[in-house]
Amino acid sequence: MRKLFGQFTRFGLVGAIGLVIDIGIFNLLRLTILSPDELHEGPVIAKVISTTVAIAANWIGNRLWTFREHRGRQLVREGVEFALVSVGGMLIGLACLWVSHYALGFTSLLADNIASNVVGLGLGTAFRFALYRAWVFAPHRGDTAPALFPDDTESATSGLRETVLGAAEPLERPTRRAPRDGIEAVAGVDHVGPRDA
Repeated sequence: MRKLFGQFTRFGLVGAIGLVIDIGIFNLLRLTILSPDELHEGPVIAKVISTTVAIAANWIGNRLWTFREHRGRQLVREGVEFALVSVGGMLIGLACLWVSHYALGFTSLLADNIASNVVGLGLGTAFRFALYRAWVFAPHRGDTAPALFPDDTESATSGLRETVLGAAEPLERPTRRAPRDGIEAVAGVDHVGPRDA
């Protein structure tokens, strides 16, 4: 329970930074080039842009801090999964904004902020945290991912030799130096099976 609370606290701090980015960009765009006076769909487009930038910031923070002990080794797969969950959270926020602005007719800047950055953000945050924890940064995934560079290469290769060759001892490969250019040559293998005692 304590670990879950710590994760949720870190998630909240990362989310707070993302929220500042999201609200700042949303309001900047909503008040300038994407004002509903200039473009009818302006608030929704502004929200898509601001949330996309916040998602990128949140991915970095969550990967490097919140879920650092469970981050996977497959960066691309994890990034795609994070983006999918984040888009789901964004769609929740957009739905709240759309209902408020277009269906209910609350078109003020304050109403847009409450719909998208209070109601939508609250619902989207709960959705994202649950799926980040259970799917994207799931604890079991970090344990099962294969290592890119095994710590003990010798034991890994000797295990492979035992399986392939049936030999319990390491296979010896004598080397000799070429006289002039310093290139090592590998001598042929005379015996591949278990050695006679």
